Formats: sequence, C-alpha cells, structure tokens
Amino acid sequence: MSIPDHARANFATLLRAAADGNLALMECADAVTGEARYVICAVGRDGTDFVFTPFGHLADGNPFDAYVPPSAALPDDPTS
Repeated sequence: MSIPDHARANFATLLRAAADGNLALMECADAVTGEARYVICAVGRDGTDFVFTPFGHLADGNPFDAYVPPSAALPDDPTS
C-alpha cells in the first residue's frame, strides 16, 4: 500500500501547522448527514481574516475499532 503524494503533502502541511501552533479543533456539521464532526484544521491568514483548512475529523468512539492496520486482512476477505 503506497501513500499518494497529495496525502503526503497534506500531512507535511499539518506537521508545519502543528509546529507553528497553528492548529484548531472546530465543531462542524457533516455535509451529508448533518451530524457533528470535530475537525482538525490548519489556521492561516488572508490579510486580517483567519482561514481554516480542514484536514480530517476525529473518529467517533474508539478509533481502534474504526480502522484496520494495512497488513491485516479485512474480516470478510475470503482470501484470508
């Protein structure tokens, strides 16, 4: 599994924002369901305005239940 260049670039931007103290956690509404999401954003400036760039939201519940490590087979994979 290879991480695409755009994901690497976004991660590098996120690291720079964290190192500079320019991160925010914002409560937003999911565009499809309207549910509350807690979104990690980089904070920038455009003149005197703040600009918030969303990078992703925090997992609901236990994040260990939400993701499968890349080396593991999916539970319903018939080849495993």
